[in-house]
This record gives sequence, structure tokens and C-alpha cells, in this order.
Amino acid sequence: MARWSREESILAFALYCETPFGKIHSNNSDVKALADKIGRTPAAVSMKMCNFARFDPALQARGVGGLKNGSKLDEVIWDEFHADWETLINERDIILNGLAARPESDGRISLPAGNERVEQVRTRVNQDFFRKTLLAAYGGACCITGINVPDLLIASHIKPWRVSDPKRERTSPTNGLLLNSFHDRAFDKGLMTIDNRYIIHISPRIPELAPSGKTEEWLSAWEGVSIHMPEKFLPDKAFIEYHNDVIFQKQAG
Repeated sequence: MARWSREESILAFALYCETPFGKIHSNNSDVKALADKIGRTPAAVSMKMCNFARFDPALQARGVGGLKNGSKLDEVIWDEFHADWETLINERDIILNGLAARPESDGRISLPAGNERVEQVRTRVNQDFFRKTLLAAYGGACCITGINVPDLLIASHIKPWRVSDPKRERTSPTNGLLLNSFHDRAFDKGLMTIDNRYIIHISPRIPELAPSGKTEEWLSAWEGVSIHMPEKFLPDKAFIEYHNDVIFQKQAG
């Protein structure tokens, strides 16, 4: 079988991001679909995806090293797109749309005309990737409560989307937590945070805002509790520090 191309490797890496590690195998329907698209076996695709696991600190911390016989290209793609997630998503879609092979292509994804419409579609595509990646990383469950109802889960940014760098931060899964909608709102408003040991802290403003039993149950009771850790893509401590310093309400009013 021919050596993996850059384009094929990008597709495998993107699918690795969106797939729970335990579901990276040849019987996975998404793996089969990608294998069919690029003319490789599902076993070859799943093996390629597992090659990327050896670079992931979250998996390394759990003693899961992935396959050791990957190519240098795997490491190049891992490093390249960790510095530019937006380009990963765009390149993946260009490849899937068949644009990469067209000489007349300017290298951009095919989207409806109109600058505003293009940006809207790009934003939705990026947000969809971000959500799928966090769902895969956290096993489809809130990292605080364990709630696993998809309609109640939010792919929450640690460093807010509005101030994040479009290439390196907005769609990086290391800038995300999977939270239920209530705790997502509390996190977004700085009424709770996590520290660089992944321990939850509740704002001292909570007792003055709503000193009730339900507030204690839903917020204050989580003080000092560790989040459920993702199986891959650990939250980046630089994003956590930003949330601690800028978003978290550290003092009572």
C-alpha cells in the first residue's frame, strides 16, 4: 500500500479529534466511511488514527501511548494544527470537497457567495468541530456532574471565543470544557472556575447573590471537587490562568 499522503493524514487526524479513543477501531462506521473515501482499509485508517495518540499528553498521563510506529508526517501534522486549528478544519473540508486537486482552486473552501454568509458558515463548521471534539474527549458527559444528555451539554470555551485567537485558540479542544448548560452559564459569568490542578472553585459572590439550598446544591457543593478529566486534549493551563485572572469573580461584591 502506498505511503500516506498529507491529505489522507489530515483527514485521519481530524477524525481522530472527533472520535472517542475507545471507538477508534475498524468496525466504527465513521472509520469505515473514511476508509472508503480514500481507498484504504478500515484497519489501516484506525491504525493511522491511533498513531496520533502517542503525541497526546492526556493519553500519556493515563499510560496510553498509542502506536509507536507512526511516520514523521504524523508529528508534523500534530504540531502544525495544534498551532492553527482553523486551518485544519478548512483543509479537511477542502479535501473532502475535492477542491485540493483542482488547479483553478484558490485553496479556499467552497461556500455560498457573500462575505457575511461565508463567515457564518465557517463559524458554524468550526463550532461543530469544537463540539464534536469535546464530546469525544469527555465521553459525552459533563465534566462536573456527569450528565450525558447531549441536548443539555455545551462545548464551553475556557478563554472566551470573543477574545480568542481565531487560528490557535477558538477551535482548540484544549480551550474547552464539556459542561451542562447551567454550569456552562456559571463558568461563562465567572461564578466558578477551575485551577491548574483541574479543581473547581466557586466565586465568593455566590452566598450574597443567592443564599439558598439549591444554590448550595448546584454551586457551592462543588468547591474543591476535581472535574472528570478528558481522555484526550487536556485543558491548557494558559487558558485556565486566563479564566482565573480575567473572568473569575474572586471577591464578594
